[in-house]
Amino acid sequence: MDIMFHPYRLGNLELPNRFIFPPIKTGYGDPAGTVTERQLAYYRQIAKDGPGIIILEPVSVTSDGREHSRQLRIDQAKSITELQKIVKLIHRENRLACLHLNHAGGAANPLVTGSAPKSATPFTCTTSGETAEALTGEEIEAIIAGYQTAAHRALEAGFDLLEVQAGHGYLVSQFLNHKINKRSDIYGENRLAFAEKVLAAIKKEAPDLPLFIRISGDEMSPQLGIERDELRALIHLAEDFGAAAIHVGMGNSCFSPPWYFHHASLPEKPQMDALSWVRQETRLPLAVAGRMGRLEKIKTVLDRDLGDLVALGRPLIADPGLINKWKEGKTEQVRYCGFCLQGCLHRLKNGEPLGCNLNPAVGLPDLETSANPLRVLVAGGGPAGMSATIYMSRRGHRVTLVEKENQLGGQFGLAWQAPGKKSMQAGLNSLINCAKESVETLLMGRAVDAALVNELKPDLLVWATGVVQRIPDIKGLKDQHIITSIAYFGGSGEIRGPRILVIGAGRTGLEIAEKLGRDGYEVVATKRTDPIGGMMEMITKKLALMRIEQMPKVKLMPHTTVKAFRTDGVDLEQDGQSKRLPPFQTVILASGMLSAPGPTEDIKRLVGRLEIIGDADKVQDIYSAVHAGYELALAY
Repeated sequence: MDIMFHPYRLGNLELPNRFIFPPIKTGYGDPAGTVTERQLAYYRQIAKDGPGIIILEPVSVTSDGREHSRQLRIDQAKSITELQKIVKLIHRENRLACLHLNHAGGAANPLVTGSAPKSATPFTCTTSGETAEALTGEEIEAIIAGYQTAAHRALEAGFDLLEVQAGHGYLVSQFLNHKINKRSDIYGENRLAFAEKVLAAIKKEAPDLPLFIRISGDEMSPQLGIERDELRALIHLAEDFGAAAIHVGMGNSCFSPPWYFHHASLPEKPQMDALSWVRQETRLPLAVAGRMGRLEKIKTVLDRDLGDLVALGRPLIADPGLINKWKEGKTEQVRYCGFCLQGCLHRLKNGEPLGCNLNPAVGLPDLETSANPLRVLVAGGGPAGMSATIYMSRRGHRVTLVEKENQLGGQFGLAWQAPGKKSMQAGLNSLINCAKESVETLLMGRAVDAALVNELKPDLLVWATGVVQRIPDIKGLKDQHIITSIAYFGGSGEIRGPRILVIGAGRTGLEIAEKLGRDGYEVVATKRTDPIGGMMEMITKKLALMRIEQMPKVKLMPHTTVKAFRTDGVDLEQDGQSKRLPPFQTVILASGMLSAPGPTEDIKRLVGRLEIIGDADKVQDIYSAVHAGYELALAY
């Protein structure tokens, strides 16, 4: 494991360590192609004492291959001077800069490009629902010329390496794929021809720049993805062109996005199998990408000789200091990414910039010490309260954190118990450790009341007491055996079966239904409105629904209102039609949350300044709660 932190020779390059930062879409850019201050702050955070190679976010070699409007640009004349800004700051941190070249092809975004996506031949990208048109021969030549121009501009901008995206269901992969490429010209007769011309164009312009080839070790789509013979030909082509390394990810952006983004709930074995196969095909150095933010997994990859370099993307967004903390043995100080996709992918898909559930400061300037340090009392040790404690302390305020329960975590302490979210527990523990290290005084098992406020006399009271369950007004509900969603995940409610009704099939209700289904219960989950699993990150929801479909005892009922509980059954209304279901032995309420009661009037009279944050102010999610604590610190 220690070799990961030692210098590594890659061709004619000397790397300070064996870590690389893979291309991560940020949404920080300017649509006009100007590099923004947030992009610069972001890459500075990653590069400082960070991975040996920083691969910038994807750029499209021509404007018609873009995926989003704020994508970094290489297709403009001014791109050289703009990209130099990032390259120079990476070099100031003694790290190497790599430019990732791509054309999305059929996965391009028509709202950004202004035209239909194009590929080798028409096909529909399942993720977007868009059907690509066939590229003409002239358009193909223009794209190849775009790669050559991009290589020239990268050289002028001072990049140390280039990476070509040849996997993940993008254009190079689309040409390789016989299920997509049905052309009758040279690019169909020899499906490797497009990749070959792309690499030749790059090498002609930048012959001495080391070249990474990014592939999917397995596109995880037997019906639509490329096959091993096609991938083998690409790997051998990379060898022929003297590639410096093969960068191995997984999945296909159109056909298997959960694998492309390495969702937390997916098994590890397919990735290990894919790496083993790629290793058998080539002795080129392998860079391994995908949920590599755990030391034990890196050790497994090294012990099995499945990789030479390790890509850390989201783990470094969650904690840019991760590599140094590992190197120094400070593992308890690491903020561990939970691979939930909630703060990163979910936001980008909604048109917002990259964020993180655990690191609200990603891409933002360092906090400055406050000129007016305060005595701060934080009521509530959930995500918002812990975040306020951490960032108020960093600004030099003296913080007392008070939590009425005997453990910190709040709703975060329950979230990781949902199916497929176990890896989020490490992130929770990270937040708890950080809060405990930051706080001046920690009081557990005590609620904040007027007596405590009078005793501590804070300059500022931060009210972050979270939520309480909303109890719906349903006739006969009080006569049922009821458990709230909080009690269910907290393990304090008795489950009586075999039939269980979950009222509210939003994010929490869907997770409860799946968990109960796994335990063999007969479950009905209702939701008054569609969609089922509202507010869930899309990949998380899709995977949950796929798993639930395999559970014959679990029934989801959208557009359904529970009207009354009777001795002989439950009255429902679905899509305007009345129904009656047999009785249930347990009713679990996942019918939404309400902000917990605010401070009493006698507490308010004792404090000069009061801030209500997180779910106590407005019920949202972990991301919003953690960011609320950070934003509070900015204000003080």
